[in-house]
Parts: sequence; C-alpha cells; structure tokens
Amino acid sequence: MTARLTAAQLDELRAIDSPTIANAIEHFGIRPRVHGYHGAGVRALIPNLGSMVGYAVTCRGDSTTEDKDRREHADLYRAIWAEQPHPVVVVIGDDGDPDKIDLSCHAGEIMATTMKRVGACGLVTNGGLRDIKEVTAIGGFHYYARGLVVAHGRPSIYDTGATVSIGGMTVRPGDLLHGDENGITIIPAEIADKVAAESMKVREAEAIRLKDINGPDFHKQFEKLTQYK
Repeated sequence: MTARLTAAQLDELRAIDSPTIANAIEHFGIRPRVHGYHGAGVRALIPNLGSMVGYAVTCRGDSTTEDKDRREHADLYRAIWAEQPHPVVVVIGDDGDPDKIDLSCHAGEIMATTMKRVGACGLVTNGGLRDIKEVTAIGGFHYYARGLVVAHGRPSIYDTGATVSIGGMTVRPGDLLHGDENGITIIPAEIADKVAAESMKVREAEAIRLKDINGPDFHKQFEKLTQYK
C-alpha cells in the first residue's frame, strides 16, 4: 500500500485550486489526459469552502428502486471512522435505473451531519442530494452532486468499498481526491507527494504568461500568447 501523505502535505494541497492541481498532474505523464476527473454533470453545491482534500470511502446507493431495501449505512459510517486520522471524502455511486437518476437523492442533513461527525470532510455523488441550507450551516462540509432533489425516495446504501464511477471518473477506495468549485480530480498515489511542488511551477509559469498577455507587447506576440489555455 502506498504511504499516505502527512497532515502538512495535505495542507499544502488544500491551499491550491483544483485546476492547478489537474495541470500539475498532467506534467507527470502517468495517465491519459482525459482521465481522472468527472464531467460537468457533477458540481459543487456549496461555494466558497476552499479546496476539498481527502481519501475516498466509497459505496453504492439507490433511492429509485421501490422494492430495494438495503440500509447498510452503519457499514459506511464504520468505514469512514476507520480511516482516521486521515481526511475522508465519501463517494456514493448511483446504482439505480439510469433513466431515473434525476430523481435519485442519496443524502441530506442527517447523513451529512453523521458523516462529518465520524470524520468526513465532504460527500460526492453522481445522483442527487438535498437539505442544502442545513448542510451549508454544518460548516466546512463539501457537497457534490448532479443537483438538488426534494424527496429521498426509497434510500438504500450498500457495497461499502466498491469501485464506483462518478461522471466518468472511476473512484476506488483510498483514492486521494482534490476538489473545489471547478470539480474534482484524483491525485495518483505514486506522485501525490510531488504534486504540490509541481503546482507551484505551474502557477509561476502561468503568472509569466499572464504578465505577457496583459503587457504592452501583447499584439506583437499574439500567435505565441494565445496558443494555450
């Protein structure tokens, strides 16, 4: 098993925005460029919380199948607690009918509060969530989903520790997640201790380019300065 990062290393990552982290990861060339992050169908529901950094505790959830009744929440909470003292991000992969995913709702105030109490700093799902005012009031708990859904349907939670797919991003137990309002990326374990330093290089390079773009010679260097984003 790859060694976990120290609290100080995690704090370094937490001080960096997620797009910069994603750019830094690309420089190592260890995974395809269109891999390791989710699509626009999953978004941060609570703004201005800074960056979320934590190790994934995964499970499956289904709230749209009427005859399913798998209330294995205790297994999930135990798994979160067992990860201590490392920060945890709970990841719930929707396991219901794909045609009903817009009706799914996997957590609200009670579950989010319980998750935070046992050690989670955030919750991510490709289904829905609810109780946005109450969860915002908890403070410091990140909330990612397709959107908000008013009713919880018939909620089931099970298969804690399963590999899940969230908006095209495959998440395995123990994956290190980094997210902000732009979305979430997985930091590969083999370079996790190098990403913060590489991110500083990315910032420095971008600062130089932005200075040129905003400088008096911009029009003379137009072709050079506009070839990247």
